[in-house]
Amino acid sequence: MTDLGAHTPTWVDTHAHLGDRRFRSQLADVLKRARRAGVGQVIAIGTTAADSAELVEMAQARRGVFAAVGIHPNEAADAAEGDWESISKLITHPCVVAVGETGLDRYWDHTPFEDQQLWFERHLALAHQHDLPVVIHCRDCQRDIIELLHRQGRSIRGVMHAFTGSCEDVEPMLALGLSISFAGMLTFTNKALDSLRAAAARVPLDRLLVETDSPYLSPHPFRGQTNEPARVVLTGERLAEIHGLAHDELARITTANARRLFRLPDEECLPG
Repeated sequence: MTDLGAHTPTWVDTHAHLGDRRFRSQLADVLKRARRAGVGQVIAIGTTAADSAELVEMAQARRGVFAAVGIHPNEAADAAEGDWESISKLITHPCVVAVGETGLDRYWDHTPFEDQQLWFERHLALAHQHDLPVVIHCRDCQRDIIELLHRQGRSIRGVMHAFTGSCEDVEPMLALGLSISFAGMLTFTNKALDSLRAAAARVPLDRLLVETDSPYLSPHPFRGQTNEPARVVLTGERLAEIHGLAHDELARITTANARRLFRLPDEECLPG
């Protein structure tokens, strides 16, 4: 992994589950390692009303951390009365930069698919109302996502997170207005993921983002281990190679894209 030492951080991890129990006792160290690796900002992603509220508090207390608030499609079946009201109130906090994680999932069936669609549309409307980007989860249902977004009848400001689709999925998602984010799977060595790397090559530079999806999807050579924001650099470096760019140039591009989409400040960075 590139070690930038005391250099100015250049990467933004646009998707990390910093509220996960695996980070609770070592969050300060996790963020310090991220800064040392060259990560300046992290977006902490909510999946329930409760952890969204915790992440807003975290973002308020920790420089360089920002929050996205929402109810994950796989958590929607367990949402309690008042949870949506809580999300709607959190959305106005100055540390909140996005709505989500929301979307659709056909791999897990904890929440009935029709209910997932209703929750997804609710998040989309809230994001549109507050002019915030939406963070979209998609597992085994790219066409469903595209069709539902088309029904909105407008461009969608947001990101398809941890993209795993094909070249055929890229164009309609770009046409909808979405940015495309890549996680550790881009670095896995199995040939079956060459199609994902081919799709990554099709994404215009001004729509590219990088993320960890921490603590999941740890990149090669740490596959199977607990992921953390410092490792977004490995995914970024692989993405740079796919686009034939120097690592520093890809860092500059994806950081500018993240700051533009999520309206992040240029200066506020993780503590060293």
